[in-house]
Amino acid sequence: MSLEVEKKDETKEKIESGEEDEIVENHVSVDGTTAAKKKKKKKKKPASAEIPSEVTDAVEKLEIKKNQEEADEPDDANAGENPEEKKKKKKKPKKKPATEGLKQTDPPSIPICELFPDCNFPIGEICEHPKPRDSLDNSLSLNRMTNEEKKALDVAHTDYYKDLRQAAEAHRQTRKWVMSWIKPGMKMIDICEQLEDCSRKMIKENGLSAGLAFPTGCSLNHCAAHYTPNAGDETVLTYDDVCKIDFGTHVNGHIIDCAFTVTFNPKYDKLKEAVRAATNAGIKEAGIDVRLCDIGETVQEVMESYEIDLDGKTYKIKPIRNLNGHSIAPYRIHAGKSVPIVKGAEATRMEEGELYAIETFGSTGKGVVHDDMECSHYMKNFDVGHVPLRMPKAKSLLNTINKHFGTLAFCRRWIDRVGETKYLMGLKNLCDMGIVDPYPPLCDIKGCYTAQYEHTILLRPTCKEILSRGDDY
Repeated sequence: MSLEVEKKDETKEKIESGEEDEIVENHVSVDGTTAAKKKKKKKKKPASAEIPSEVTDAVEKLEIKKNQEEADEPDDANAGENPEEKKKKKKKPKKKPATEGLKQTDPPSIPICELFPDCNFPIGEICEHPKPRDSLDNSLSLNRMTNEEKKALDVAHTDYYKDLRQAAEAHRQTRKWVMSWIKPGMKMIDICEQLEDCSRKMIKENGLSAGLAFPTGCSLNHCAAHYTPNAGDETVLTYDDVCKIDFGTHVNGHIIDCAFTVTFNPKYDKLKEAVRAATNAGIKEAGIDVRLCDIGETVQEVMESYEIDLDGKTYKIKPIRNLNGHSIAPYRIHAGKSVPIVKGAEATRMEEGELYAIETFGSTGKGVVHDDMECSHYMKNFDVGHVPLRMPKAKSLLNTINKHFGTLAFCRRWIDRVGETKYLMGLKNLCDMGIVDPYPPLCDIKGCYTAQYEHTILLRPTCKEILSRGDDY
């Protein structure tokens, strides 16, 4: 009895003095040092609360495995580190793919297909198809957005849409960059070559599978279209010029044709505003089953509602009546249908699935253009068959054209670029034989000013997509 009392007294004294029985265990760390760890002696739990031996064995095995992994780490990496610090280390996050989160450089250098590796290119502006003016039934245009059959047709053409959207995004990024640096004092040939170099990078030029759809037009003032400088052309852009930048891109022959007007003198703003408004009005009017003549009437009405004051004289802005928009087909910039910009044209209708370039031209002159100046644009006749050629240089040049351009438009600068020399006689022979068609610059009267805006639209089964629409216009 007295022994039990003594033990109880000793235990009480230890607790009061802060002393406890401790078990000291020596552990050898990776660097060879001995670390002493103290464990408080725990009271035994009742048998019912004991942890099964299988569980404790498994825990011990895991601890042994973890210690071995830490011991296997390189000594250099672990030098000067405590075992506790090693345990706190977190695993390094996995590296993301190089293409993930890729951003365009300035100037642009990363191809669009690499910026969007999943091929989900930006979608153009989506609009409902309008009701044709002569139609009494409005149900077709209203139901297309929700019609399941039309939705299925849309899905069936996904790859085609992706090609067009890729080309459109290449056009958007190229023109955005060009607008940031184009200025008076630059040579037109330098502007075109810099633009084309950028466009080739954006579209990731690859033979006839992807590249430029036609030469860069940079027509000035009274010249409305089809001017690009040939080698040796020293024309310089000035502050008072009105410059139409018209260039195209394609993927697998699916072409984006888009143009805008550049000016530096604010006195031309009304001219640009009139043409841009007319183009947007034409786009709004366009749609499945719409008559082409109705688009022309709308464009003319909008454009002729504008006037411009130049040097104290007021000019009525006129649409250039012998220039038109056009349908587009694979590897064929002018596919057969023309979209007029004046009233009185034929009543041909737009059809589902067609691709159109809606472009308008405004002028302070007569509103009619004619061929003028030295020719720079050429294009192989899409429908021409085999034509026997006697001139060796013509044969050689035709092989070059077939290899590099096919039925897409080209210019003399591009022939120079692929290494051809002394080809003018051969080119003339191809034109005389009807194999290649020349497209000389189109000009109104000298002293007047012309402007142009253009977009490519796709008449999808469910809706109308303005593919080339951007934040700029």
